[in-house]
Amino acid sequence: MSGGADRLTVGVVGASGYAGGELLRLLLGHPGVEVTQVTSERSAGKFVHQVHPHLRGRTTLRFVSRDGLQPCDVLFLALPHGQSQEHIAQYAALAPRIVDLSADFRLRDAADYAATYGHDHAAPERLADFAYGLPELHRDALRGASYASGVGCNATATTLALWAVVRGGLLVPGQPVIVDIKVGSSEGGNTPSEASHHPVRSGVVRPYALTGHRHEAEVRQNLAPCGMYDVRMAVTSVEMVRGVAAAAYVSLPSGLTERDLWKCYREAWNDEPFVRVVHEKSGIHRHPEPRPLIGTNYADVGWDYDPVTGRAALLCALDNLGKGAAGSAVQCMNLMCGFDETTALDFGGIYP
Repeated sequence: MSGGADRLTVGVVGASGYAGGELLRLLLGHPGVEVTQVTSERSAGKFVHQVHPHLRGRTTLRFVSRDGLQPCDVLFLALPHGQSQEHIAQYAALAPRIVDLSADFRLRDAADYAATYGHDHAAPERLADFAYGLPELHRDALRGASYASGVGCNATATTLALWAVVRGGLLVPGQPVIVDIKVGSSEGGNTPSEASHHPVRSGVVRPYALTGHRHEAEVRQNLAPCGMYDVRMAVTSVEMVRGVAAAAYVSLPSGLTERDLWKCYREAWNDEPFVRVVHEKSGIHRHPEPRPLIGTNYADVGWDYDPVTGRAALLCALDNLGKGAAGSAVQCMNLMCGFDETTALDFGGIYP
């Protein structure tokens, strides 16, 4: 099956939320796909632009109910956490490739899922089918894959903040890694009308938490090939709508030089199209910050380090709806379907 001019047909389930709207914005500009259907139970029958006003004139699609879904080449699931797993067999029957933006298939172990989310997984036999959707760590698994999970935005920022020094062997496993994460209000709800500073309504899942954040399990899973790390995340909201700023406080060997750290970061990130090292000696943009990244699939990483004590802050900034959700999802689709990885993702941001 294919769309016009051999383009792949794409459907988005749960397209009325913030992540769904960002996903549509990216997909509508993708030369290799045609968005043919979008679902929303509450907005069925409405035009897309009535919910996502920035897409007025970009599409004439109307939302349909999930029961009206038709077969397509790629299906994106942008549903609240817990819903994809309940109907994954139905979705798999409709499309040979699925990208799920929720947390339902991020963790490989069903026991880890139950401990993290407070309930048993509804389809544990499917967990191994999904490649984890962070190309910087799992590119080979995503190439040609049938199923990809989403990424946690805070987990992505934390993983990318730590990865260069973990990969370079500078961070000793076992020591506590304290990660302070500041986020915008769009993390607080699944739809524009629900976005707030209140907890997500299902069980123990909390978008903001000073202890025991759900994304800690994701980060531990990401870093596990290099050792077991005691990651402790504290996530609080600040006065912005989009964005994540993570600072991981760690102890590195004392006496390292700037050249040592630059070498470590360049080896990790020089070949990555969407990770940029930001570490300037002067100016007002010396370290990563979220504001220039709004609407982009970029993640900026950097560090601050005291060579006398070895204390360091490892930094990452990204757009939680971009690199932390929809951008990574499109990047995964590009790898799964054989497109150039950067297709439809080259927007560089707006500043000031």
